[in-house]
Amino acid sequence: MTAVQGTDVDIPTEDGTADAYLVHPGDGRPRPAVLLYQNAYGLRPHLRSMADRLAGAGYTVLVPNVFYRHGRAPVVELPEFIDPAADPTIWERVGPLVGSLTPELVKRDADACLRWLADSPLAADGPVALTGYCMGAQLALLTAGTHPDRVAAAAGFHGGRLATDAPDSPHLVAGQVTAEVYFGHADQDPSLPEEEIKRLEDALTAAGVRHRCEVYQGAHHGYTQADTPAYDREADERHWAALLDLLDRTF
Repeated sequence: MTAVQGTDVDIPTEDGTADAYLVHPGDGRPRPAVLLYQNAYGLRPHLRSMADRLAGAGYTVLVPNVFYRHGRAPVVELPEFIDPAADPTIWERVGPLVGSLTPELVKRDADACLRWLADSPLAADGPVALTGYCMGAQLALLTAGTHPDRVAAAAGFHGGRLATDAPDSPHLVAGQVTAEVYFGHADQDPSLPEEEIKRLEDALTAAGVRHRCEVYQGAHHGYTQADTPAYDREADERHWAALLDLLDRTF
């Protein structure tokens, strides 16, 4: 694994300044860029460690605080081990932040992050890849659909509410996606029932999107998040294998 160098950066946006974590191989040479989208618990040590692992595989990784309109990370103070069953107030604090992030705001913030990466000497020229977790899977799909000229690959893991009946459901951008797409769904995930899995698959197929959607049997929503009770080591390693395989094919 390549030695990496990480730093905090600020990204100017239409609505202010988004704080973010940037990590890249220590040699400082430009590498293919990956935009990593957080889950609801935000930019925190575990997400930084995930970005570090990805950078160690040879990528420049940017992890924006998508809740920056409410403050710099950590927007919500959380324990080292995040267990909403032990502290129900966690979702009382996090839920409104998630609900405030509309598809239009996602698009605007993606514009800013992609512009920032295009200007960074640490990011190789050309399109980028995306990976997202829980709510971040929605953000990855929306970004791939609204920035097809900038996104070559997009992955989402244990995503919820990806293909709802809502008029702004993420799956409705499938027709604009040109990237190759991979989704690793959690089998035990009430936020993505079987009918939504099928609706997403059908939308991607109908749009001619190169894609693979897999259901990780026995895995729970949040299976990659090692600082939560949902963590599943076997499913997490499967996620890493699938993500790195997608990136290898792309870059």
